[in-house]
Amino acid sequence: MFNVAVVLCAGSGTRMGIDKSKLLLEINGKTVLEKSVEAFLDLPEIDEIIVVCRECDVEAFSELLPDENISFVIGGKTRQGSIQNAVAVIDECDYIIIHDGARPLVSQQAILKTLDAAQITKAAATGVYVKDTIKIVDENLNIVGTPNRKNLVSIQTPQIFDFSVYKKALDNAVKSGRDYTDDCQLVEALGMQVSAVIGDYENIKITTPSDIPLAESIDSMRRNEK
Repeated sequence: MFNVAVVLCAGSGTRMGIDKSKLLLEINGKTVLEKSVEAFLDLPEIDEIIVVCRECDVEAFSELLPDENISFVIGGKTRQGSIQNAVAVIDECDYIIIHDGARPLVSQQAILKTLDAAQITKAAATGVYVKDTIKIVDENLNIVGTPNRKNLVSIQTPQIFDFSVYKKALDNAVKSGRDYTDDCQLVEALGMQVSAVIGDYENIKITTPSDIPLAESIDSMRRNEK
């Protein structure tokens, strides 16, 4: 079996209020980029890693990630465009593992559990049950419904797919003129089932400045538990 991890790192630091990639921010002495990629680099189930990034970040990123199993691809204008660029350089593989580079605390257990599920259903994504009560509102912000929390999962990454299925789903999205912000939606649009794998609340996404101290706290707690 040959599996390729695609780590999406083409975002900017706008919401962080910085003029560089947020992947270059540090969590307890290591960049967000390094921590995100190393979770996959240390797994024998992952044969190759493609880091999708902005052209202006290639030099800095490649210095941080010199491993010969890591290659770099320039991102597109959208998430889907970035994935297309990565898929274009993959000759063939069994499963494609797609991960947001801004989730540096993904556990190897979550990766492997999601991969196991994908090998059964051909499509799987990690996520967590929603803690808060969710309300459905209309255009005037009037509450019109309350879905059962037992049926609500907040999807994270990795999202893992049989490569042939994912390519078919990507082609379908392009032909239909759709631009999805979530990879599961691509496969769902084919009428296929995607399995949800319950993962970790600690698998947070670095989006705003307050996420860095939170990530450092989680990372320190994990190291103290070892």
